[in-house]
Amino acid sequence: MQRLREDMRRWRPISMGTDMTEINETTGLGRNLKARNAPPKGALIGVAALLVTLTNAVIFVLPPLLPIIEAQYGLSTVSATMWIYTVFTLGGGAGYILLPRVADVYGDRNATVFASICLTLGALAPAIDSSYPALLVGSALLGVGGASQLLPLGFLRRNLEGNGIATAVAVLIIATGAGIVAGMVGGGLIVEDLSLRSFFWLLTAACAATTLLSFVIIPHTPPAEAASRIGALGTVWMIAWVAAVLLALTQGLVWGTAALIPLVAGVVGGVLWVRVERRSSVAVFDIAMLKSPFVTAACVSVALFAVVNAAFLLLFSTYSQVDPQTLPPADAYGLGLTALQTGWLMLPFAVTFVIGGAVVDRPVAKGRGAQVFVMGALICAAGLAWLALAHDHPWEYLVGAGIMGLGCSMGYAAGFTMVQMAVPEEKAGMAAGVAGTAMAVGFAFGTALITGILSASVIQIPGTGLTVAQEGLYGTSYWTAAVLAVFVVVTVLISRARNNRSKI
Repeated sequence: MQRLREDMRRWRPISMGTDMTEINETTGLGRNLKARNAPPKGALIGVAALLVTLTNAVIFVLPPLLPIIEAQYGLSTVSATMWIYTVFTLGGGAGYILLPRVADVYGDRNATVFASICLTLGALAPAIDSSYPALLVGSALLGVGGASQLLPLGFLRRNLEGNGIATAVAVLIIATGAGIVAGMVGGGLIVEDLSLRSFFWLLTAACAATTLLSFVIIPHTPPAEAASRIGALGTVWMIAWVAAVLLALTQGLVWGTAALIPLVAGVVGGVLWVRVERRSSVAVFDIAMLKSPFVTAACVSVALFAVVNAAFLLLFSTYSQVDPQTLPPADAYGLGLTALQTGWLMLPFAVTFVIGGAVVDRPVAKGRGAQVFVMGALICAAGLAWLALAHDHPWEYLVGAGIMGLGCSMGYAAGFTMVQMAVPEEKAGMAAGVAGTAMAVGFAFGTALITGILSASVIQIPGTGLTVAQEGLYGTSYWTAAVLAVFVVVTVLISRARNNRSKI
């Protein structure tokens, strides 16, 4: 009996999130059980990087394509063109909520394959059928599948030994930067050299290959007991109120005051949803997680960084492609660049985006996430202030893009890492979902806000029915975005004050 007790003491649990691998110190049996079931680290990181790069390329390839879509599909109204982006955004909002939770409950492979199939079908629909309804259906499916960029946060964390969270966030940030540039440059190449149908066929092939690789490489992770159910009512309810808010933000200019109806419905629905979720045994998002120190502040900060990011991208791409030769001499401005040339100007953004994600890893791991948020916000504010004062030459945009890439990536990396650190491994998808939903709402709000400002006063392009914003509105928009970046600092200070009071 004494020998049995001694043998049992030799077995000790090693915690990897909520997974426990028992190791006998004498025999070594049971060591690295998790590692033996995992695929090679390089292959798993590779498929994660491919997924994030592809989904971000799809997201950022859309803006350069809207003018050619409008022309080739014969769309006669701005509303018809905007619905392509709106449906894509609504699909993304649903995907950000649903896909990470599906990964927690049904396994990483199943969720990633499902998302990749959505991407494949979304590209295939307009490739086969060149009608406008097929394009809308494809946009919705691409939006849902595009949210799969968050799934590597879960499956890398669950399958990599050591600091899986840091690796997952690093892959997300680096591949996002690559995807943004690939999307903008790719959009320019498509406009110049390819037809839309050819593009959709190429995208179909890329998404189909991603589906196959996801099935082969990503291991199936049986759900933990704590994550064995999805609250169907709460999930559908959340998708509905988030979709209502996104719809109001993306269609506000077209609908006018009528957009207040979905906005109010979404806000009221969200408030009621929170009250119900607090008492639910199968909550979509764990309320206790949101009460953890700085988690709510991290989500708000991620949303604000997304607002600033969207504002920069919209202002950057719009101003650079205005041709001053088409405007009256007194109102002339712009760089007159093509979509492809605009994409190349984004290269500093991608480079510093990678750098920013790398430099914040250690400070956030040591509990200095609040300081990272403040630093990232001040860098973004400085970049926006620079562009508010200097945006008339390409080199000024190169400088501004580099500053913005650094600040935005610091904010995203800190936000997603802090939310992941607040939950156990079986809720990694839930954590990614709440931060991703905040990012989606922020992007939609930033786009709507800047579009509204640029629409306040317009200039008619002679000989056409097109209009562009007056030049002074760009400076106003940059300063507005800089103020919103400073709101991140305010959010951190408020959160820190509340945490200090709770300790008293």
